[in-house]
Amino acid sequence: MSKKNQNKTVATDHDVMSYFYSIEDQQKHDDSITLNKLFQKITKNDPIMWGNTIVGYGSYQYKYDSGREGDMCRTGFSARKNAITIYCMSGFSQQDDLLQQLGRYKLGKSCLYVKRLSDINMEILSLIIERDWDYMNKKYPQ
Repeated sequence: MSKKNQNKTVATDHDVMSYFYSIEDQQKHDDSITLNKLFQKITKNDPIMWGNTIVGYGSYQYKYDSGREGDMCRTGFSARKNAITIYCMSGFSQQDDLLQQLGRYKLGKSCLYVKRLSDINMEILSLIIERDWDYMNKKYPQ
């Protein structure tokens, strides 16, 4: 694969706890610790840093119709400046029933954006992550 087509976000050996402690906003720091525990409970995977800011759990290899391929975490999150981004790689088309009960959030194609965990129902978030994890494991068996 040419350097131009290489993925920018790859698994690294950066320390996850160091990332958490680098988060200056205390609420995002605390929420990240809480999310880490939740993701570990659901996925039964230890976290791995993807790039400098994504805390990922599990991995899968994808291949687009264009021929581009690579590895990415199956699920994860990042404490961004404006919001916490939760990555649900399967998307949200099958999650409408749960999203209606979640609380305050915004959506991207496979990203769920929340300002703080206190804005959402954590039980519903757990179900969303579980559904996504199950879907990814069926589509990309480990």
